[in-house]
Amino acid sequence: MTDDVIIAKEGRIGRISLNRPKAIHALNLAMCEAMIAALVQWQDDDAVEAVIIDHSEGRGFCAGGDIRMLAESGAKDGKEARAFFHTEYRLNHLLFTYAKPVAAFMDGITMGGGVGISQPAKYRVATDHTRFAMPETGIGLFPDVGGGWYLPRLEGRVGAFLALTGARLDGAECLALGLATHYLPSERLAEAKARIAAHPDRIGGILGELSVTAPPAAITSRIDKINRLFASDTYEDILAALEADGGEWAGKELDALRTKSPQTCKVALRQLKEGGAMTDFAEQMRQEYAIGARVVQMHDFLEGVRALIIDKDNSPQWDPPTPEAVTDAWIDAIFVPLPDDEQWTPLT
Repeated sequence: MTDDVIIAKEGRIGRISLNRPKAIHALNLAMCEAMIAALVQWQDDDAVEAVIIDHSEGRGFCAGGDIRMLAESGAKDGKEARAFFHTEYRLNHLLFTYAKPVAAFMDGITMGGGVGISQPAKYRVATDHTRFAMPETGIGLFPDVGGGWYLPRLEGRVGAFLALTGARLDGAECLALGLATHYLPSERLAEAKARIAAHPDRIGGILGELSVTAPPAAITSRIDKINRLFASDTYEDILAALEADGGEWAGKELDALRTKSPQTCKVALRQLKEGGAMTDFAEQMRQEYAIGARVVQMHDFLEGVRALIIDKDNSPQWDPPTPEAVTDAWIDAIFVPLPDDEQWTPLT
């Protein structure tokens, strides 16, 4: 077990509270293992009728995974990073296929790994504190933890927009896009959790009663623009469309994209295109594991972590440096399935 996650039974539910406030509850291997162990145990426990996932304190639900560890491992042999991905993706898949209802409270920063443990939940609660993003293009990783499944299933081209730009959404925007099922004021969460613990058969009704009308969702006014300018699965076409548009919003997004890893942007577009056509979540996780096993040892991820997390100079030198230099063959090599004995497998 680990102190970084608090696991308990409360009333008729199991409760998992992330407890790494200094790291904004970023997931590490021990946390993923502890969560899996609890979920597996509760699966056959008639006294546990539902599961709540939340965080103990601070401004974040879950800011992602242990990026520094991944980079340190990637700079060596990548073994520790692969072990983390393998376990984290098993947790994602277990939640996706879980037989009992799960309610995730995305009260605060919800990025990367936090998206991976909240999106499989039947009930996904956003609040006035929610800040949701998949910011991986900025660190040279890729939108994993099921990003290739969830993002292409959003309206129009919103998923491609989120994957490429790393745009942050507030709680109202999460609700409008279907990333959240309910919108509650943060001061009502304690009541919601207590009532769910007493009446897990009434989760939907309880959350419905405590919900309020969300503020206007800013992204909805831009969906037509997003669909038009991010229409292509070819990264160069998107950049050209933004440049040709000439508008203030397009210019802002173009400037943002020019700071991102061209390799990661091309990986993301292909990942979303293929993931959108998949019919089995496990197949998506297998593909993401193959991608992750490779990119965690590649230049752009190590450089992205150096620039944004270690040296904090915010000036990553991507290589290949331009979208044109990232060839189809380069991306093909990242997507090759792993040998049978190295592939990701779900829990048996």
